[in-house]
Amino acid sequence: MPDCLSDKPAPSGRTLPLPDATSQAVSERLMRQIKRAIEKGNGAIPFDRFMEMALYAPGLGYYVAGSRKFGEQGDFITAPEVSPLFAQCLARQIEPVLAEIESGDVLEFGAGSGVLAADLLAELEQLGRLPHRYQILELSPELKARQHETLKERVPHLLHRVNWLDTMPNGIQGVVIANELLDAMPVCRFRINDGAVEECFVICDEDQLREHFDSPTTPGLESAVKEIYQTSGDLPSGYISEINLRQTAWVSALAMAMDLGVAILIDYGYSRAEYYHPQRNRGTLMCHYRHRAHSDPFRWIGLQDITSQVDFTALARDAVEAGFRLGGYTTQAHFLIANGLDSLLAESDPNDLSRHISLVQGVKRLTLPTEMGERFKVLGLLKGLDINLQGFSLRDFCERL
Repeated sequence: MPDCLSDKPAPSGRTLPLPDATSQAVSERLMRQIKRAIEKGNGAIPFDRFMEMALYAPGLGYYVAGSRKFGEQGDFITAPEVSPLFAQCLARQIEPVLAEIESGDVLEFGAGSGVLAADLLAELEQLGRLPHRYQILELSPELKARQHETLKERVPHLLHRVNWLDTMPNGIQGVVIANELLDAMPVCRFRINDGAVEECFVICDEDQLREHFDSPTTPGLESAVKEIYQTSGDLPSGYISEINLRQTAWVSALAMAMDLGVAILIDYGYSRAEYYHPQRNRGTLMCHYRHRAHSDPFRWIGLQDITSQVDFTALARDAVEAGFRLGGYTTQAHFLIANGLDSLLAESDPNDLSRHISLVQGVKRLTLPTEMGERFKVLGLLKGLDINLQGFSLRDFCERL
């Protein structure tokens, strides 16, 4: 995950560990499917279409196939797996919202390993504020099964409150959580060439996939890039970055589906001025494979995560235009501290040395600027509810959006 303006050296594909034969076979099947799509597309497909297939092709894409993704044995680790204090702090933000909404639900998008759901339910039970239902919108059959096992193991007595969804429900009343969801949405890539906008396509060259830039064909891409100029000024020739044109529809659908409540969106990203800084001239696209970060999306297709950071300015604008009201924007560190991280850590028994050290290390990883503390941001959105969100009380950076 890039955390500075200049590009960081990333390992080349040759340094990545080899997958086993079964995983390689899955990757090769997906590669053949992508090549067929390129042939049908007259020799090229837009990058966002490639990314969509690499991540979500039925039975083969990274997020819907059976490989382990989260935790120490996977490709990356998320905040809920770093420390249970993450969920405990989030529960303290959710509790007063559920207090305002009779029979309110919690809806989590993409629940990963199920650790956040289990820890949230356990902590909300301790706070005496269990949701009426804990709903999980999950597209991956493998992840659904893993989430069910996690919940069954950790909070078996609360499993009856959990149900899984395949589509966004209507009439949402309660709290929506999206932790590291938006960074996995397919993005368009673009390049500036003497002031003109070019779109990134994926082509097959000598049986290898590579990128190729040409005149845009994706509707709205050129005008969306030109809109960036209003914040960042003219971008230099050769500048490459990405833009998420799909989040507008997602936020709009969420706003239409939600009657009353709060949405808490947590992801790594920047305000628009930081995202499209002239020195960040290769964008933020990053791949994750067995805890190694690199920038080649064409290595081990279907076996590695492909992400791009979130433009929180665009996200906030889309949300307001869709009918949400901004509840706050801050860093993950400020959000967790405002929700009692320090006091929760202080409750840890220092005589239980192993657990106490683990919690201290987890707090450092969640809050240090060089770790997750400033890279990850939190955006709070309100719908039909007039409430101050305590997670943004320590420092609200909405003026930066």
